[in-house]
Amino acid sequence: MTLIGLISDTHGLLRPEVAAALAGVCRILHAGDVGKPEVLDALAAIAPLTTVRGNNDTGKWAQHLPYTVTTVIAGHTVHMRHILAELYTQPPQQDFGVIVSGHTHEPHAERRGGVLLVNPGSAGPRRFSLPISIGFLRLSENAAPETWFQTFEV
Repeated sequence: MTLIGLISDTHGLLRPEVAAALAGVCRILHAGDVGKPEVLDALAAIAPLTTVRGNNDTGKWAQHLPYTVTTVIAGHTVHMRHILAELYTQPPQQDFGVIVSGHTHEPHAERRGGVLLVNPGSAGPRRFSLPISIGFLRLSENAAPETWFQTFEV
């Protein structure tokens, strides 16, 4: 079993309680709108980190971040991009088991045609009345992916 921490839309803020909640994961996936390179440094100190660039990651520090990443973890093909809707304007060339996105600031998970779509919500500054949240993804070779969220009272 592989436990992955999912985070998005930090917008330059990595709260100590969020960092503490990610302790113990095998890997962290950041689905964009990082905000500052210090956020990446702090997350990489917790676990190996994979990050995509969000629409607000425009500084010189973010130029090396890819817009999409596809990787295989515990036998599951995981695709990351910041804005899920772009997937439908640029159809993928392969099948995915899990798609991780951000952008909306709303934690959400659903299965569509055998694909698990996960948005961990926003771990950064509060937007409107949306919760501060992160997600977790459990992947095993011979089991369907499982996901859940953790919200924070701040």
